[in-house]
Amino acid sequence: QVQLVESGGGLVQAGGSLRLSCAVSGSSFSINAMAWHRQAPGKQREFVASVTNGGGTAYAESVKGRFTISGHNANNTVDLQMNFLRPEDTAVYYCYAYNGYRAYWGKGTLVTVSS
Repeated sequence: QVQLVESGGGLVQAGGSLRLSCAVSGSSFSINAMAWHRQAPGKQREFVASVTNGGGTAYAESVKGRFTISGHNANNTVDLQMNFLRPEDTAVYYCYAYNGYRAYWGKGTLVTVSS
């Protein structure tokens, strides 16, 4: 059974930093891509950043220059370094993984940015 476990959420003041991590276990197939999405209260879930097993990355415009995603193929983990956090970054952050056959989601970790 594939499991994604996120860690690193919490409360931080505006302008601060947090680092999220996600580990994938139980996949019989190689992970092709991993990503982070987020869902703020009352809003739809939105894409934040992604990384492929080849190292290609993509970012939402709202986080470019502030967030950095890094994937680690050897142990199927992905990190999201979040700097210069803003109150509007407050959301539940979900880890996502795709193994070429289907997608998997973590349960989410809450990030709260106070003004």
